[in-house]
Amino acid sequence: HVMVITDIDDKIIQRSLEQNISPTVLARMHEEEFKRDMQALRVLPPAVYMRVTDNIPQIVAFIKRIIGNGHAYVTSQGNVYFDTQSIGNRYGKLVNLGGIVGELGAQDKRDPRDFALWKASKPHEPHWESPWGQGRPGWHIECSTIASSVFGSQLDIHSGGIDLAFPHHENEIAQSEAYHQCEQWGNYFLHSGHLHLKGSVEKMSKSLKNYVTIKDFLKSFTANEFRLFCLLTRYRSAIDYSDASMNEAQSTLSTISAFCHNAQAYMQGHLQCQPTEEGILWERLSATQSSVRKALADDFDTPKTVDAIMSLIHHGNCQLQPATKVDGPRSPAVFGAMLSYVREIMGEVHDSSGVLNNVVEELVHFRSKVRKFALSVEDQAPQDPHTGSEIQKRHPQPDRVPLLKDCDSLRNNLAPLGVHIKDRGTNSTWEITRRGETRKD
Repeated sequence: HVMVITDIDDKIIQRSLEQNISPTVLARMHEEEFKRDMQALRVLPPAVYMRVTDNIPQIVAFIKRIIGNGHAYVTSQGNVYFDTQSIGNRYGKLVNLGGIVGELGAQDKRDPRDFALWKASKPHEPHWESPWGQGRPGWHIECSTIASSVFGSQLDIHSGGIDLAFPHHENEIAQSEAYHQCEQWGNYFLHSGHLHLKGSVEKMSKSLKNYVTIKDFLKSFTANEFRLFCLLTRYRSAIDYSDASMNEAQSTLSTISAFCHNAQAYMQGHLQCQPTEEGILWERLSATQSSVRKALADDFDTPKTVDAIMSLIHHGNCQLQPATKVDGPRSPAVFGAMLSYVREIMGEVHDSSGVLNNVVEELVHFRSKVRKFALSVEDQAPQDPHTGSEIQKRHPQPDRVPLLKDCDSLRNNLAPLGVHIKDRGTNSTWEITRRGETRKD
């Protein structure tokens, strides 16, 4: 996975002139801010970031070969344009061009659809040397050059926003196939929908000043909640951002997390339930696996995928009801399989680290042992003379009451920190939620 960092273009140059700073400094500032935001959202980075300005010699060589193959021309003003007429009806693979025209503002092109591979330098603009004079790369050529330098003559998946389908990706296809002299450069183009503030037709962007900063967003929601918010809509569709939609994602994630913790507790023997209808759960798991495969094969239909997972969790929760008296066999294997599958599809569903989980597990285990000791009866309980069954004492021994109170205080003090403990008889289960989240147990 390679991500191209555009650190030189018309917008960067214009903004740098307005702010009276170097285009390089401005680009680096935004690059670092972007990387910090992605890290805060826990988005895995690409295998490598590649900046345009670090690949100028490769771009110049790429343009020279396109010219040599007869698909570009140099103008008297020192600009180099791609010749769309040279590829005939091959131009327009992604979109129906109809009445769409190409880039505006240039007067030395042969065809309005022709696009710049190299732009002659203007006063006060950054520039590099080339066989056609001083200038800088056009916007589209950078991605084709860098992708070709890493992946060769064929690219498997190219991604980007839906607004990049034309002209950016269309032009990338044209110039890459002209360079490689191939029939198909990119196998798949994944175009994602835009993020909108609910009620707005415009996409959320810094230039329109209609956005929420990642820092402010993470004060109210977690990265995983945002990830699930995205999964609840098809990737090609626009998403309306609102507190209501985020609360839906938050609730869904909480349900998944609670099931995972309860299933884990059941497998470990900490959660006692009546005998489960194991055969039904195995059938539901198999049906879910089939539904998920079908949904993901249908252009990554993540909403249907999440629906299938939530249906499986619902059936699991119906049979994970705690019981004080258990009579019959247990079914840890099916819950282990369900838990493993949910984690496989949804990934890690909580925001805590593995180390923290282990610490909490040990803490809760120790607390359960203390509670069990405090609730235990030293002497044998008296028997009912009519039935012969033992009569349970209603109150713990007086000298052990402080231990129970301390256990309750620990549970109550951990709740605001996001560690929620549920006492089930002498056993306890736990889960970690977003810090400060209130729960009704």
